[in-house]
Amino acid sequence: MTAKILDGKKLASLSEEEIKNEVSILLSKGIQPKLATILVGNDPASETYVRMKRNSCEKVGMESIALELPETTSTEELLEAIQKLNNDSNVHGILLQHPVPSQIDERKCFDAIDIEKDVDGVTCLGFGNMSMGIEAYGSCTPAGIIRLIKHYDLDIQGLNAVVVGRSPILGKPMAMMLLNLNATVTICHSRTKNIETIIKKADLVVGAVGIPRFIKTEWIKKDAIVIDAGFHPEKCGDIDLEKMDEISSAYTPVPGGVGPMTINTLILHTMQSAKKLLTN
Repeated sequence: MTAKILDGKKLASLSEEEIKNEVSILLSKGIQPKLATILVGNDPASETYVRMKRNSCEKVGMESIALELPETTSTEELLEAIQKLNNDSNVHGILLQHPVPSQIDERKCFDAIDIEKDVDGVTCLGFGNMSMGIEAYGSCTPAGIIRLIKHYDLDIQGLNAVVVGRSPILGKPMAMMLLNLNATVTICHSRTKNIETIIKKADLVVGAVGIPRFIKTEWIKKDAIVIDAGFHPEKCGDIDLEKMDEISSAYTPVPGGVGPMTINTLILHTMQSAKKLLTN
C-alpha cells in the first residue's frame, strides 16, 4: 500500500482561503488584524523569514508592521519595543524573530510578549498553558503538524510516538501536544544513547533535531507515521525520506510538508487573536 502524503502546501492553501474570509468579516466590523514582526540585526535568513511572514499576511488581507532594530540593540531596548507593541490595541500578534544577537537575553524578551499576543507560541506561560490543556497559541511548527494530523484523520491515540529534538519552540511543545492527544511520547535528541533502537519501535516519528538526514530510512518501522520538521540548504529534512512511500503509512514531504503549515498557523493565530475582540 502506498503511503499517504501529508501535503502541507495544499492544506495551507485551503486554510488561507478560510482565513481570508474571516479577515473580510472582521474588516466589515471595523477590525483590522495586525501582526507586528521584530527583527534585530541583519541575519539574511531571518530577513527572508520575516518577509515571507509579512507577505502571507498581505495575501489574506491582514496588516503587518515591521520593526527593525540594529545589531547593537540591548535587552532593555528590545523589552521597551515589545512593551510598546503590548500596549498598542491595534496590534493583535507579536513575532520576535529568532535568533537575536548574543548580547540580548532572548528568553526574557520572549516572555515579555503579552500572552494574548503570543501568536508564535514562544512564552513560558503559553507553553505551560498549552501543556496543561488550557487555551493558548501553541508554537507554530508543532501546532501546524497537529493540524496536518487532524486534517488527514490520523488516529494517534495510544501510539508510541518518538520526537527527535528538544528545542523550546519545536521538540518540547511537539511532545506535549502529542501527549495531549493521548499518544505515548518519548523525547530523544542528538546525544540519546541507542537512538536507532528507540526510533525502530516508534509508530510515529517526528524529526526535529536540526541535522540533515539524521534519522536513517532503515530506522523507520513499517507503516509508521513520519513527520519531518527539518529543512536544510541541501533541500532535505532531518529524516532520510528515500522509499518512505513504501515504508510508512503516511509522511510529510520535504519541501511542501511541515514548512507551509508553520507560517499559515502564525497568520491563523493572529486572525484568531483579532477575532477575540468580537467577544470581549
